[in-house]
Amino acid sequence: MNSSSGKHLNLMDLYESMLKSFGSRGWWPGETKFEICVGAILTQSVSWKNVAKAITNLKNAGLLDLHAMYESPQEEIEKCIVPTLYFRMKARKLKAFVNHVVKNYNGNLQLMLEKPLQELREELLGIYGIGQETADSIVLYAAEKPIFVVDAYTKRIFSRIGLFSEAITYNQMQEYFMSRLKPDVPLYNEYHALIVGVGNRFCSNKNPKCLECPVVTFCKFDANN
Repeated sequence: MNSSSGKHLNLMDLYESMLKSFGSRGWWPGETKFEICVGAILTQSVSWKNVAKAITNLKNAGLLDLHAMYESPQEEIEKCIVPTLYFRMKARKLKAFVNHVVKNYNGNLQLMLEKPLQELREELLGIYGIGQETADSIVLYAAEKPIFVVDAYTKRIFSRIGLFSEAITYNQMQEYFMSRLKPDVPLYNEYHALIVGVGNRFCSNKNPKCLECPVVTFCKFDANN
């Protein structure tokens, strides 16, 4: 199944194979930067189709606005985001985020997003409920700053390809990509979106669809073992 050595694979070859299969994925979906931030928080541990339902509910309720969400009781937010699972916890995270922006930036989200990359990332990580993947998604997709977002799909796909171990940490994965790819926002944007597409459609934890996968020729994984 494998025609290449994992140690010597070019990450752009993998990128081109995925792009040829999927085309541009148009990530991150969102009409405003605030909507992108909300989506990044809501998508934790749930599929995007569920997040889309929640975002539609928030829009219909007039709550997909930073100030409106800030003024809204948490219970009203909870009602809108039930499809995302853990909705009470996620409503609390959303409130923590908007409270932070209102308290520190008078509700001006753009002012926060304009901060230098590492400073912004550290600040986001200090907000309740925002971990590394969520913070990096906000930095890349909302602030449009070059940081590579990695996730469970990244670990699964690239460990099966043979580029790194399943024991690799988030920071090590991120460094792997950022040390080998030029710091380019559109590239990082599309690359992560393509990884999610492969992970969601082909490279599942159980019963992966290896023969249909766009990176099968690079992969060392044997689904029969």
